[in-house]
Amino acid sequence: MASVTLSRFFIFFTLLPVITHSIPFVLFHGVADSCTKKGVKHFTDLLSEWSNTQGYCIEIGNGVWDSWFMPFEDQVEIACEKVKSMSELNQGYNIVGLSQGNLVGRGVLEFCDGAPPVKNFISVAGPHAGEASVPFCGTGLMCVLVDSLIKLAIYSPTLQEHLAPANYIKIPTDLDGYREGCKFLPKLNNEFEKNATYKERFSSLQNLVLIMFDKETVLVPKETSWFGYFPDGAWDPILPAQETRLYIEDWIGLRTLDEAGRVKFVNVSGRHLDISDDDMKEYIVSYLIDENTPESPVLTKSTRQQHSSSSSGFIRKLGGQQDLQLKVIQKL
Repeated sequence: MASVTLSRFFIFFTLLPVITHSIPFVLFHGVADSCTKKGVKHFTDLLSEWSNTQGYCIEIGNGVWDSWFMPFEDQVEIACEKVKSMSELNQGYNIVGLSQGNLVGRGVLEFCDGAPPVKNFISVAGPHAGEASVPFCGTGLMCVLVDSLIKLAIYSPTLQEHLAPANYIKIPTDLDGYREGCKFLPKLNNEFEKNATYKERFSSLQNLVLIMFDKETVLVPKETSWFGYFPDGAWDPILPAQETRLYIEDWIGLRTLDEAGRVKFVNVSGRHLDISDDDMKEYIVSYLIDENTPESPVLTKSTRQQHSSSSSGFIRKLGGQQDLQLKVIQKL
């Protein structure tokens, strides 16, 4: 009788569905976007649905306008207070960043005292090492205003205080101006005045996923998505992350994370923020659930396709500088 009962007990539990536990995630959108825009909202909902976890888009001010014109230190301060006020995040959370939103997310990770711990940071086209040109906007009224401001010195107090992207512009041939005038990126990358706390917090991540698009034109250079950039004082060659001073001298702990196998350099096919459902599931959703993640530190779409069946899928445009609306285009 005992063996029959034990057998039934075993069968009962082996037939139960496998339950995966997921911690919440927060999303920070890019410039010229907002949490209420269709693309960002749908993207957040999809990630929640596919990962079976709760996702929250953190809005800074009024969204579109403040993403352009609120200084990054103010944006990070607002995001920090919002994250700390959310009881849902008390046990930890993941961050998903879109384009410039990655810098807000990193600011929360590095600067926010008393915030809950961040487990995984998934970066989609983030200008981590800087941006050598102001992101493309368009021909609307706001863009005309931006173009007028750009005619002034990019590192002037006026632009630094009133044009958010100016806070992460890094002109490789004007490093003196960058060091003296840029108000956010040098601090974020622990570049000149080193802060051990920033490095400790950044290097505490369990996984850092860096997604770069092979047809990227908004970020200059596109390798900034992987912390690659131009060498000091020149426009060529473009250095991979591992050959930059940021990595070699381990300013923020990127080298520490990489040597521990916790950085995933992901290259996907597409333009800025154009991502397929398959790539979303493999390179974003897989890090939002508590399960074994890919072993290889370098994941490419072509490599993935060699080990899986091809799928028509969809390409999703996740809002951003060039288009505030979601575009779903079936692959040919």
